[in-house]
Amino acid sequence: MIQLLFFVLFAEGTMAFLLLVKIGPLRELFIKSLDQLKAGKGPATVKTIAGTMSVILLSSLMSIVKIQNKGAKLGTMSPMDQVLWRTHLLEASLIGFTLFLGFIIDRMHHYIKKLIGLRSRVGLSKEEVESLEKERSQLKNKDNKASKEIKLLKEEISTLSENLKKLKSESEEKDKKIETAEAHIASLQKQSADLLLEYDRLLEDNHNLQNHASG
Repeated sequence: MIQLLFFVLFAEGTMAFLLLVKIGPLRELFIKSLDQLKAGKGPATVKTIAGTMSVILLSSLMSIVKIQNKGAKLGTMSPMDQVLWRTHLLEASLIGFTLFLGFIIDRMHHYIKKLIGLRSRVGLSKEEVESLEKERSQLKNKDNKASKEIKLLKEEISTLSENLKKLKSESEEKDKKIETAEAHIASLQKQSADLLLEYDRLLEDNHNLQNHASG
């Protein structure tokens, strides 16, 4: 029994060492083995073994107490009782350390799995952040490009507005010239009409004079 407990303690110590220290792929393989052990009927089997060892531990402790009480009553312990007391004490110590190391290994496995999950999430978060940064950079570039295009459009609009103002001013000047020309033409037409009337009157006077001279 004691040799078996020493072997179990050595195995558990090796397991704890593999969980604590990363040696190549051994940690990953051991974690996968523990995952498989905890799947299916593994937990029930482990609990049964732990319960059995706890019962043995309790029995050893009770035996130690009985031997101590017996020695206290007799005032001394016989050599056989001393051997039994030391044997039970060693068994109880080994079983206690075995159960404690088993609990430590279980907790270490649990927290390492959590840590691996957190690292994978952090990795995904980093990728998402990098993707968002890339998108933000692209949007910023597009925004800068759009700003430049808007600036160019504003400059073109400003140039067109100035040209439109010039054309409007030229059009107004031409309209004024046309109005002046039309007024001048109207004046000339009036003068021409007056001259025609005067010419008709002169022709009539000339005709009257000719008639008077012939008469």
